[in-house]
Amino acid sequence: MADSGRVKHDSPSSSPGPGRKKAQQSPGSKARYSVNAPGHCFRKVTLTKPTFCHHCSDFIWGIVGFVCEVCNFMSHEKCLKQVRTVCSCMAPTQVQVPVAHCFGPASQKKRFCCVCRKHLEGSSALRCEVCELHVHSDCAPFSVSDCRFCHQDGGQDIDTYQHHWREGNMSSGARCEVCRRTCSSSDVLAGMRCEWCGITAHASCYIIIPPECSMGRLQNMILHPSCVRICSRNFSKMHCYRISENSQHSEMDNLDDVDTPSKQTLKVFDGDDAAKRNQFRLVSIPRIIKNEEVVEASLRAFYISDEPQDYELQSYSQQGLFTDDIINRNGTPDNKPIFKDTVSDSWVLRSKPKETEVVVSNSELVTFQTSLRQMNQTRFYIEESRNRVAQVNLLLGGFPTQLEKEEYTHLLSEHLSVKSHLVTITHVYSEQGAVVLQISCFSEAERVYMLAKDTTISSKQLYSLVIPEIMQSKLAKGSCPLLVFVNPKSGGLKGREILYSFRKLLNPHQVFELTSGGPLPGLHTFRDVPHFRILVCGGDGTVGWVLGVLESIRHKIACPEPAISIIPLGTGNDLARVLRWGAGYSGEDPYNILLSVDEAEEVQMDRWTILLDAQEMTEDGKENGFLEPPKIVHMNNYFGLGIDAELSLDFHHAREEDPDKFNSRFHNKGVYVKVGLQKLSHTRNLHKDIRLQVDKQDVELRSIEGLIFLNIPSWGSGADLWGSDSESRFGRPRIDDGMLEVVGVTGVVHMGQVQSGMRSGIRIAQGSYIRITVNKPIPVQVDGEPWIQSPGQIIISAAGPKVRMLRKSKTKQKKQSGSLKEGRSESPAPSDGGQ
Repeated sequence: MADSGRVKHDSPSSSPGPGRKKAQQSPGSKARYSVNAPGHCFRKVTLTKPTFCHHCSDFIWGIVGFVCEVCNFMSHEKCLKQVRTVCSCMAPTQVQVPVAHCFGPASQKKRFCCVCRKHLEGSSALRCEVCELHVHSDCAPFSVSDCRFCHQDGGQDIDTYQHHWREGNMSSGARCEVCRRTCSSSDVLAGMRCEWCGITAHASCYIIIPPECSMGRLQNMILHPSCVRICSRNFSKMHCYRISENSQHSEMDNLDDVDTPSKQTLKVFDGDDAAKRNQFRLVSIPRIIKNEEVVEASLRAFYISDEPQDYELQSYSQQGLFTDDIINRNGTPDNKPIFKDTVSDSWVLRSKPKETEVVVSNSELVTFQTSLRQMNQTRFYIEESRNRVAQVNLLLGGFPTQLEKEEYTHLLSEHLSVKSHLVTITHVYSEQGAVVLQISCFSEAERVYMLAKDTTISSKQLYSLVIPEIMQSKLAKGSCPLLVFVNPKSGGLKGREILYSFRKLLNPHQVFELTSGGPLPGLHTFRDVPHFRILVCGGDGTVGWVLGVLESIRHKIACPEPAISIIPLGTGNDLARVLRWGAGYSGEDPYNILLSVDEAEEVQMDRWTILLDAQEMTEDGKENGFLEPPKIVHMNNYFGLGIDAELSLDFHHAREEDPDKFNSRFHNKGVYVKVGLQKLSHTRNLHKDIRLQVDKQDVELRSIEGLIFLNIPSWGSGADLWGSDSESRFGRPRIDDGMLEVVGVTGVVHMGQVQSGMRSGIRIAQGSYIRITVNKPIPVQVDGEPWIQSPGQIIISAAGPKVRMLRKSKTKQKKQSGSLKEGRSESPAPSDGGQ
């Protein structure tokens, strides 16, 4: 198929080690030409199917193209001299500060591998959780460690950040920042995009863009990397970004090579270490082939662009490695060595021994024997010796609550054997049962971190997190970074996709997963930030969770009243409806959501305290001693007694029995309907079992089965329970009027009519101080959390200062350019839901 013409770029970086000279061109070898293709090894091929150029992304007319033997870069002949994209074999040499990727399973969107440049298919694809790098699972070991640098590591401080360019996988509407022409492609890996500010450009245009990055449209809400410090030694990026580590890597096999009758497949190991771990690459070759071409194909499989004359393949068996190489075993009388299919199918790739070998250190010789690719990528540099102070901050949670600092110190010493001269408790959050440790030794920090994850106290598992330090003095004037909380269990799989999208769009240090320690780690991290906002991705219960923790530590943070916005991932999402964030997340572009948060208006919202004082009641209704200690809960949306809470309780029990089924709003609402139908024949006389006082005035109740106290004008997934009709004795409900609306329902049928908009509830009263006397056990629910309440007193009153919420602006969001939209984040298909 291929012609013998080849183009090779002369690069001093292509040598795997020092002292290696370029192999001399032997007579009869393939022709070579000098072009501006960094590290590429091009050869002319005959095209048998529609093919696109990876440089200009245009269709290649005709049957002749040029392909790189190492990275599969395809090009027109006219584009060869204009290619600026670095070959995969040389890309690591272009990175000054290597930053490891955090690989996780990829989505089903069409993407291209950033290593082999081929289309990603099936479940073997991986993506970085922090940047837009997509690879095959077997290509991941060959990816370049060029992830975004999101913090200072305690060494040399960097205040000015340059664009972080990533090739390809952009949206179809992306336009070049320089020439304003379309620069994306759905056919090949083409175009460049900055992963901080989101600007896009052609591969031939981006080099003239000024290097300094302004962080783009979201600069005021991005936590700038120069403001974050974390001593990450001994901790992986997964630990630093609080990303759960899963085993994603499979054996390194070449899935693209297909064994056909005219070919044979070899298992090739890159040195002794790969052989011991059984990590190999499959190399497909013709059954009759020259020895040099076999070695060359093996080098290309490991993305090594060196000449094959300096390397050899040695036969490998489970008993050991043999020194007889292919060339010695397959010589022919006419002095034309031929590789036949009678040899072993497992081989180890090695460098040929030299007559004069210059060894820099013993470690280099060991690396040569262990892995050729490792040696090929090894670089030596001189660094100024600086005495770095070890300072690692760990947040440990899961301890018993309401303890003193000395008691937490004793627990740490007893269960974790911490060294008191290295470990200091800097913060104590007794209500959450958590402490923050400052550790002055990297090895001790690693030991405490790992040991805490395997420690249980009072039948409760401890958790540990690495906490970054935000340097408040380096925050830009007027900046208001966004603190993001995501509940991945809400909204089915959408919570996980949103978490991934926001880690890419923002600094991952400002995005927190609520399943890892709840809201406390994020609020503690932002404790010294004078102005910030919060985005909660979850249901109404998640919003209440964040508000509750914020209330308990308000006196310990510099911004005691951050404004809160919502991405609705729950079932009802009543609070999100009132604040215009929509009935539920249905795949809106995360970038546009962040713009809406930036443009949202602040509003005040009442928050209420409910005192549940359970007492034993005598036959005449008088109190007779305490059944259990008083309990205090906070309410944001509504509080219900009777049939409303009974349905919530049955739904709660059904979800506890089989939680895996409750992964969509449609299914959840179906279960609500089912439990409601089961209650149709039940009769309750709630008005006989309770006594109501509003603002110290007794209120006579009609014959009702449910009593509901509303703080917001939305109930039960958007129903208007109070109604829109005006009435002279009642004021118009608002979320900041300091009043609760008291409404009654007569049963399940009445609730169904309210849900369908046919009726409204029975208006009973409005007030700011509520007292309820309960004569027998009764179902109650607060913001969707139900339980059975014992007889006694229930008192509802205002909970201190109002909370600041963000209400989405009514102005229609302007359409964003493709370069700043889908290309910046990977999310479910955009739609108009919730906008």
